[in-house]
Amino acid sequence: MRITLPSGTEAEIVEPSTTPMMGLVITPDIYGLRPLFDDMVARLSLEWSMTVCAVEPFPGLDLGDEVEPRFAAVSGLDDDAHLRDLVEAADATRCDTVGLLGFCMGGMYCFKAARSDRFAKIAAFYGMITLPEAWAGDGHRGPLETLAEGHADRVLAIIGDLDTYTPPEDVAALEATAATVVRYPNAEHGFAHAPDRPSHRPDDAADAFARTRDWLTS
Repeated sequence: MRITLPSGTEAEIVEPSTTPMMGLVITPDIYGLRPLFDDMVARLSLEWSMTVCAVEPFPGLDLGDEVEPRFAAVSGLDDDAHLRDLVEAADATRCDTVGLLGFCMGGMYCFKAARSDRFAKIAAFYGMITLPEAWAGDGHRGPLETLAEGHADRVLAIIGDLDTYTPPEDVAALEATAATVVRYPNAEHGFAHAPDRPSHRPDDAADAFARTRDWLTS
């Protein structure tokens, strides 16, 4: 079900048929809310017995389906505004205990959200560990910087060793924090959440989601 958060940002939310064990907020990849995430929200709510809410990362912008205008728009986003939306989504679940899950760009925002007390556990799938130069803007801070001042110990990072967005030196810096890092040796960027991608690896994806559920509910 589509809802509008108090900030005016659009979100998709689904409640399980039974009492939820917790809430879960999803921050999507650069393509934002779309049927892929509508289906994920419904599936995880059913399978994990959680109230799940996914948040549009580009509120108020009509960017189309191509990646180039979306990539260019990231520098204009604001970390504090995005975190506000994630917290409002957490409140929309009406659960005291809420986890956070993100993919690609959303995984980067998971690292940045670790400075908030609202999320009990966080799982970042192949999030950028250092801010890409093209995304630098007045509203952005570095993911490692925000991790250092927040709850890095609450973060599970799912990393593909062949992912050019998370080079080895960045992964080493992430491993030096209190975050838990799980590496998949033959995986590229986006290997887990979008089955239509050429990089999709079904067995690794199933393992990563199982680890994530265990992490969120531990």
